[in-house]
Amino acid sequence: MTARSDVHDHPLRRALPWFLLAGLCLSSLDATAKWLVRDNPVFLVVWARYVGQVLFVTPYVHYRAGPGFWRTRKPGLQLLRSMFLVLATACFFGGLRYLPLAEGSAVNFLAPIFMVVLSQRVIGERPSRARLVASIVGFSGILILMRPGSAVLHPAVLLIVLGALCNALYQLLTRKLLDENPNTTLFYSAVVGAVSLTLVLPWALPDDAFNRRDVGPFVLLGVFAGFGHFLLTRAFLRAPVALLAPFTYMQIMWATLYGVILFGQHPDALSALGMSVVVASGLGLAVYERSRYRLV
Repeated sequence: MTARSDVHDHPLRRALPWFLLAGLCLSSLDATAKWLVRDNPVFLVVWARYVGQVLFVTPYVHYRAGPGFWRTRKPGLQLLRSMFLVLATACFFGGLRYLPLAEGSAVNFLAPIFMVVLSQRVIGERPSRARLVASIVGFSGILILMRPGSAVLHPAVLLIVLGALCNALYQLLTRKLLDENPNTTLFYSAVVGAVSLTLVLPWALPDDAFNRRDVGPFVLLGVFAGFGHFLLTRAFLRAPVALLAPFTYMQIMWATLYGVILFGQHPDALSALGMSVVVASGLGLAVYERSRYRLV
């Protein structure tokens, strides 16, 4: 194989566009969720996110994979993976009720660090030294965000940390489903949450829980979730977790922009520094990978 074909076959080139667009969709999902949890129960927002997603993705996967799209050789793994996603969503949305969007999202980016730390134990992928360094630098930025006196030092931050751990396990388990049809995996990402939450919905909400004026944002939850996880699944089928994980930090820029525009939340100087360190860790790894593999 020629050097030029090696460049074009490198997994980062094949996966990164999918991954970055997935980050934009998921940041849009987070902003919509924060908008909704201000006036609606968190459980209702999480439920709507999964019901909307399953309505969005089911016709697509049926079209792509045929009538047997739901059949899987690994039902237990699909169920476990999808339940980690449900837990990650519930914890993160619950934390966003009390924390600013940008800072809360930055704490949620403990997930890539958990991924790098756990990748060898869970899926047998050993992260390189550069990826470990990038994760350590990113973690130092999160420590700046969680300094005494910051807006992040609220009990709700524990929910977001737990959500980040669940999110990391969800993304790692995605790599263990490489031999599954990605459309089937996408379907289970939605249907497990939709079914499990719907079963307990009658007992979890008061009769007047739904705010009619929020119909549009509730619909957007499903659209952003469905498309975002479609792109994320495609990305992880094209590149190792440890290679893509640091690029998750790019979502901080979208979260900050949404926080300013939608909620008037301007990070203070130290919070901006912490988020900049987190973003720099991902960008530094991108430059390293580009130099290493001569991507052009």
